[in-house]
Amino acid sequence: MALRGEVASGHPEVSRAAADVLHEGGSAFDAVVAAGFAACVAEPMFTSLGGGGFLLARTASGEARVFDFFVDAPGRGLAATALAPHFEPMTVHFPGSEQIFNIGLGAVAVPGTLRGLLHVHQRLGRWPLARLLEPAVGLAREGVVLNAHQAYVQELLTPIVTLTPAGCAIYAPDGRPRVEGERVVNAGLASYLETLPTDGARDFYEGGLAASMARDMREAGGLLTEADLAAYRVIERSPLECSYRGRRLLTNPAPSLGGRLLALALERLEARGECAAWGGAAERSGLVAVMQAVESERLPPSAGGTTHVSVHDAAGNAASLSLSNGEGSGYLAPGTGILLNNMLGEDDLHPDGFHALPPGERVGSMMSPTLVLEADRVRLVLGSGGSKRIRSAITQVVTAVVDARLPLEAAVEAPRVHWDGAVLQLEPGLARATLAALGKRWPINAWNEPNLYFGGVHAVAPGEAAGDPRRMGCGVRVA
Repeated sequence: MALRGEVASGHPEVSRAAADVLHEGGSAFDAVVAAGFAACVAEPMFTSLGGGGFLLARTASGEARVFDFFVDAPGRGLAATALAPHFEPMTVHFPGSEQIFNIGLGAVAVPGTLRGLLHVHQRLGRWPLARLLEPAVGLAREGVVLNAHQAYVQELLTPIVTLTPAGCAIYAPDGRPRVEGERVVNAGLASYLETLPTDGARDFYEGGLAASMARDMREAGGLLTEADLAAYRVIERSPLECSYRGRRLLTNPAPSLGGRLLALALERLEARGECAAWGGAAERSGLVAVMQAVESERLPPSAGGTTHVSVHDAAGNAASLSLSNGEGSGYLAPGTGILLNNMLGEDDLHPDGFHALPPGERVGSMMSPTLVLEADRVRLVLGSGGSKRIRSAITQVVTAVVDARLPLEAAVEAPRVHWDGAVLQLEPGLARATLAALGKRWPINAWNEPNLYFGGVHAVAPGEAAGDPRRMGCGVRVA
């Protein structure tokens, strides 16, 4: 039986939402909208309708657009003297280390995901919005069973998601965080999603809900105003294009930096010439040298919790969607179950200092939804979570597919390396000779097992789909 398309995402329920749409004859764009809403329910530690993101879409006829709905700096209508951070530092205990995140209402930037998904549906979708929302509504109302990965991340972020009584009611209703195998129910989100086919985003951006959020912000040191919400717009951009070994690559353009740095890395790898043994000492050393050079030129913007969805349909339409909520601010939009972002408190996103951006300016990001074209046909659709590791993860999967001609699943699962600015981080699986060669040139930290630190590349190609096991991703070939 001929395939109707391919889907890969960070959660089986998200992939199922998209796969069902493709199976029933919907397009890649219908499927990715359904998946985007479902991800905001099934992956609440990584994304939310109160966050931001990017969609790179290419139609079967060859038209490609980037839909930029990342967050804006808030503060429209406020005096310049009021644009000061009001954060609540929160320590998250990772294995072997601790990290402080800035949360609270003062960390909230102007959210874009809700308006972005609705905009994409209006521009490219064919199916009724109510049908595309059904998977998300069902997951929110009936609950999502936590898998091991989701439970682990939720445990880490429990101090954030339970900052308010509204958060406690969803994520720790009996005074403890949910564990693997238990359900997280978000009835308020289910009810809010059901209003979207008739109300759209009006209440959130211009109505009573916007007024309630703005009032809460004024009372607790937040900078998000009604003017910020009313002024928010999705921006359509032409993708950044580059070439790699005779293929065209489309990715995220400025003002975001991730696509530009990805293109720069591939350009420099191509200039080094082809290596006979992909994954060997010479090829890995060349890759790390390029990573090191690109790292020295980069600016800091990134995003914390991020997820990705890749979709391709039999007609040739392709959609690459990256979504992020940072770690979340801890504040939920009243009555909706929507956790707002903490992008204003992410120091990586603000290299010139917190609140240095003027109100209304789009914040930078490292998210890099990407397509690879061969003979003007989609060869690969991919993207990744992983903050600063996004570009290195994508680069390694692209080179594995193009240079080593690995099957997609093998390319996604291949051991990764990452230069973090001081130390070369290495996943297990590299040959002993390769490890020795790398250790002679750089200080190394060899991990004992693959880890979500190295990204989460969810990728599809015609006839192939691969979810990254580092984040318990799920790839589906749809018949």
